[in-house]
Amino acid sequence: MRLISIDVLKEGMVLGRTIWNEAGHPLLKKDVVINERIIERLQQLNTHYLYIDDKISEGIEVKETVPTDVRNKAISTIKDSFQSLNGLSTVNASYILDQQSKAIVTIVDELLSAITGNNEILTVLTDAYLFDEYLYQHSFHVTLYSIAIAKELGHSAEDLRLIGIGALLHDVGKLMVPKEILKKPGRLSHEEFEMMKMHTRYGFDLLRNLHSISLLVAHCAFQHHERIDGSGYPRGLVDFEIHPFAKIIGVADVFDAVTTNRVYREKMLPSQGLAIVEAGSGTIYDARIVNALKRSVVHYPNGLILKLSDGRRGIVSKQNTFDAALPWIRIFEERNELLTATYEINLVDYPTVKIDSIETDYVVPTRVV
Repeated sequence: MRLISIDVLKEGMVLGRTIWNEAGHPLLKKDVVINERIIERLQQLNTHYLYIDDKISEGIEVKETVPTDVRNKAISTIKDSFQSLNGLSTVNASYILDQQSKAIVTIVDELLSAITGNNEILTVLTDAYLFDEYLYQHSFHVTLYSIAIAKELGHSAEDLRLIGIGALLHDVGKLMVPKEILKKPGRLSHEEFEMMKMHTRYGFDLLRNLHSISLLVAHCAFQHHERIDGSGYPRGLVDFEIHPFAKIIGVADVFDAVTTNRVYREKMLPSQGLAIVEAGSGTIYDARIVNALKRSVVHYPNGLILKLSDGRRGIVSKQNTFDAALPWIRIFEERNELLTATYEINLVDYPTVKIDSIETDYVVPTRVV
């Protein structure tokens, strides 16, 4: 299985992984043969990457940490819970959310089980699931990343659950922001951005009235855009003033925001998103949390073609659980010459070899496809 850019998707290629729609139904099933109509449809759906099966990637598997059925159930629950709050006053919305808290906690517990019961690096496949509403998928992803970070930092089971609930509900205040602002494809005006920033206050006011969920969850919503140097919002808090749970969710929030398709820009691959977060490590984000994220999530997904600094080209075949930044690579090309037989290397064993570039647009010569 190989991860490619839709820009090099051609008729006759074979889809390597099912693509699901918002309702949890398969939009395109694994093993379907790509035709022009499918390519046009995927372009309309703003798909940037997808998996194909071909000879060069034969035997390479891509397994998401959270099973598809658990993911679909979780996002469906998030969607139903959030949609039931539309148009309600803060008091009424709090009452409805209180009634739904049991379902929300159940979802968090299922995600906790999937992540804490798995010693592998967290793998999240954002392009395998297509959603019209960014908020639901984003809330799900931020929950996964937050739990993974907190687990890596050694938080207790009770903390993990609270962090998971806080992450799942961190953006609930956006339901009270006008949709034309949330979905605006261009840059927000100063006035629009000020309205967008209010979602932290709206979320806090909604969640602090809940009887069934800890007040800490409300503070996660209130503080997840605060930054340790005081440059965040809504109150410009500094390091020690920000709750540790909100710091975790804030880093997870940024990482998912840059690695997921948005109406105003194309998504980044995980390694690119991690570089964005790392650029703020120790200045706007807690360095311990950034490092925990880097240890917890896949940098280079299985099936991704990489060019190495020594001129070799290979495809990521599996992950190293003790160093997420250095996967195993199946080498298939040396000095721009295809090999008659591939071989595997563990980048941990080659400290002088660096990853030179990511090549989702690499076109494999016809004879090996």
